[in-house]
Amino acid sequence: MDVTDSVAASRQRVVGFADVVRIPLRRWRIAATVAGVITVATFAYLLFFPATYRATTVVVLRPVVTDPFTLPSSGADRAINMTAENGIALGNDVIDSTARILNRDPEDVREALSTEVPTGGQVLRFQYTSDAERSAITGANTAAETYLRVREDIYKQQRAALILSYDNTIKSVTAQRLAAQKELPSNRASADSVSPRTQAMLDQVSALNDQIAQLANARAKVISADLSPGSITAAARAPVPSSHDAAVLYVIAAVLGGLLLGAVAAHAREALDRRVRSIDQAADIVGVPALGVVRAAGRHGESAAAADARYVSLAVLKWIDRHPDRALVVLSGRDDEGRTTVTGNLAVALAEAGQDVTLSAPADVHEELKRILFAAQKRTPPRPRTLAPSGGGLNGSASAGGPGRGGVPLSGVTRLQGSPMRVADALPEVKATSNDPEATLIMETSASRAGSSAPLVAPPPARPAVDLDGRAPLVVLLGGGVVRLCTLGEEPETGVVVVDAPPSDTDERGVRVAQAGVAVLVVARDRTRNAELSRLVDRLRSAGAQTVGFVLTGGRGA
Repeated sequence: MDVTDSVAASRQRVVGFADVVRIPLRRWRIAATVAGVITVATFAYLLFFPATYRATTVVVLRPVVTDPFTLPSSGADRAINMTAENGIALGNDVIDSTARILNRDPEDVREALSTEVPTGGQVLRFQYTSDAERSAITGANTAAETYLRVREDIYKQQRAALILSYDNTIKSVTAQRLAAQKELPSNRASADSVSPRTQAMLDQVSALNDQIAQLANARAKVISADLSPGSITAAARAPVPSSHDAAVLYVIAAVLGGLLLGAVAAHAREALDRRVRSIDQAADIVGVPALGVVRAAGRHGESAAAADARYVSLAVLKWIDRHPDRALVVLSGRDDEGRTTVTGNLAVALAEAGQDVTLSAPADVHEELKRILFAAQKRTPPRPRTLAPSGGGLNGSASAGGPGRGGVPLSGVTRLQGSPMRVADALPEVKATSNDPEATLIMETSASRAGSSAPLVAPPPARPAVDLDGRAPLVVLLGGGVVRLCTLGEEPETGVVVVDAPPSDTDERGVRVAQAGVAVLVVARDRTRNAELSRLVDRLRSAGAQTVGFVLTGGRGA
């Protein structure tokens, strides 16, 4: 494979807006699997995991002031450090006290308790999670009360230390005052006769008295301060929300979210899966033009595939006229790319155009080919044609006595009176080949078209070609032509040979037959991988086989 083909094979089709919906629909299994897994996981959570209850207690904090009835000055609402209060609320003192009251392990309480601090406020929300509603309510209220008690004890300790400091200071100042008073003279002189030293001592005593009074006043304010850190404004109470309250919403969210994730997974799989997505992409890899597009029989019915094969046969007929002695080999990499459908309908279209077709295929696909041939015979009744006296079959003239490839006038034809007969009644040698009683070989002459009800049935050939199992090949009249179904490798050298080759990935016979004939590749959209198609093209080129074109089948995705 040259550099141009390698670059073309690696090229990916641009994903458009329509693919956003088309890709998940085509890969619906991936989307459904992801959505199903998420939905099942949600149901398992709701069914097997117990509901958890979360109770909330709201505590409003306040700064410690000496006069609770006096409005605080500007900025007093910011006097509390909420970060520090949150740390105290989740500290060891609160956790240990709450665990003792609830009779639970401190680590369990630490995991179940959480706090929230709203921005710009002096509010603490205590949230306690438990598998029982009553336990959650008790835990939240107990934690809030414990915090308030612990915080008040901290304030009391601070006040006690401050009062002790005041007492020590007052005691020291009092001792200084007593010492100063002792140095005063015992006899009281008149104010005019007070010496400067005595006056200085009096001033010192007076200052010490004022200091003692101020310390006593400050101590009194500390004692009268309200040490309450706050109060519970919204205690937890039933009913308490649980994790299973929004079960329906959880399921709906799981389905929608699963579909969304499934669509993303489908697109990811699409990006990683290098497959043929369009006829132009296949043409870049194969390097030959497309003969047509055959819709998948499973989606559009047998008639749609047969109609598409007629258009493909128009392109193939030009090659047949130029190379009447070379077989037409239909090849595909795998066995699930619609190759047999294309081969059967192509043989039918060639027979309807007046060709004498030998359809060669492995025995494992004969039943599918028979179904295609019998269905086509019901749609297209046979027209008069000539018989070949040798070679074992009918040949390709479109009218009675007309010219054909080795054709002769209608001789040796047995006229059967009455109703049309089946192949099994007229041709004993062919009876063992066909299991379908509806498969008929009925030829209508000009006399029967004029009003006679006597059909003509082709007689058995003198030396019929046989399959590997010893049975005679199936012969089906279609329009002005005939199709002989035989086993691969045992086809007679009559008419146009169409070979339904086995998949090239597991069987080399198709490439071997294509060396003496010409290959028609079958590419399934959204199923054939780029690497597989490139490998098939390389095999044909290495074997020196000629490729006349390719057929794109509808495919059903992966």
